[in-house]
Amino acid sequence: MQNPIRCMAVDDEPLALELLTEYIEDTPELLLTTTTTRPEEVLELVGQHQVELLFLDVQMPGMSGIEVVKLLNGRCEVILTTAFPQYALDGFELEVVDYLLKPIAFDRFGRAVQKIVERRRLEQLEVLDSNGAQPDHFFVKTDYKTQRINYDEVLYIEGLKDYVSIYTDSGRVVSLQVMKKLVEFLPPDRFVRVHRSYIVALDRIRQVEKKRLFIEGQEIPIGETYRDHFFKTFQQRQS
Repeated sequence: MQNPIRCMAVDDEPLALELLTEYIEDTPELLLTTTTTRPEEVLELVGQHQVELLFLDVQMPGMSGIEVVKLLNGRCEVILTTAFPQYALDGFELEVVDYLLKPIAFDRFGRAVQKIVERRRLEQLEVLDSNGAQPDHFFVKTDYKTQRINYDEVLYIEGLKDYVSIYTDSGRVVSLQVMKKLVEFLPPDRFVRVHRSYIVALDRIRQVEKKRLFIEGQEIPIGETYRDHFFKTFQQRQS
């Protein structure tokens, strides 16, 4: 059994914080380490309590949840909670685990938690399977099964919100996963992120232009944010 995920709840409304606390305490996969109504305390508390998952309100006085996520810079996973749906795009761009609209139902809360639980399970499975050696594959959950995908079969990966489409020589595999986590465990000498929504296999690239590349006839954009890193990695791969 996995160790419970150490989490923290942040909301300037005491009743909302009380509800989150109740939900967390009723979820065996979670361990509540601390709560706060003050967003400016988050960075310090995350480090003190070794927080792995943060439930974070968006609209708070002094500092918004969006600002907090940017300052955290990936130090822990984040599930945003808010009564305002217009912040969903910000959450998507910041690659948070999920975006919960208030009033939050317990079953919806549970589905959000299962995303991070399943992700951790797959990461641990990958570590155990590699047995200390450099793996030549990875696992993803698709439908109701866990599927093995060999690195050398992957053409490119496309992300959309909470899902990714992994395009391989034998077809497309759709998985509940986020791009950020895939980037963390895919070998950087074989895969590179070229756009907010795309990761490509370096060996499968057939043509490169200034703002796009092609793999098996598929045009893939090269985002401005990722351009310098991509061309540096690509050139190193060719030398």
